[in-house]
Amino acid sequence: MSIFWEIGLQAIEILTLVVGLLGMAMSLLLLFAPRAAQTLSGLANRSVDVEKRLRFLDKDIRTNDWIHGHPVLVGGGLAAASLFALVFFFFKVDIAEFNRIFFDGTPSAAVEIVFQTSVWVGKLACLIGLGLGAGLMAAPAKMRRMERSLNSWIDTRSWVEKLDSPGPKLDTVFFRYPIFFGIFGGALSCLLIVLSVLNLLS
Repeated sequence: MSIFWEIGLQAIEILTLVVGLLGMAMSLLLLFAPRAAQTLSGLANRSVDVEKRLRFLDKDIRTNDWIHGHPVLVGGGLAAASLFALVFFFFKVDIAEFNRIFFDGTPSAAVEIVFQTSVWVGKLACLIGLGLGAGLMAAPAKMRRMERSLNSWIDTRSWVEKLDSPGPKLDTVFFRYPIFFGIFGGALSCLLIVLSVLNLLS
């Protein structure tokens, strides 16, 4: 696990160095050639048609007829799978062993809390699945009525329209005060470059 951690840290350091160098280049352009920076910004600006990209989500996938058409089969499968997973979560999951395997014997309280939370969420999901499976086998008509009462329609058109409407350009603020943002961005980029180089060399 430690070798993956080292590879991840090295990748983050290299990415930080690249971001710092790009930020330094943009800051120098803002200071000495703001028109060229504005031209580059204009080339980088893109418009995304959100409605067209989200159109594939607007599909009606009907699984209810098949589920309620075979309630014993679906309910039995769901109950059996939930029971199997519940037994695993109760008797086979060892948090201390997971912690030791993934973190080389150095237990971490935060990681243990995350593992414990995941286990409890898994147990709760299995109990819900067990209840739904038993309900489908014992009272399919009641489960169907319950599902219909829970069905609700959410209109996402207003959200898509808000995403698809143009907003104020952020780069106009940068080009209005090029000296300030050039110096500020150059100092921040210089700090990132120094930190990443020091971490790569250490």
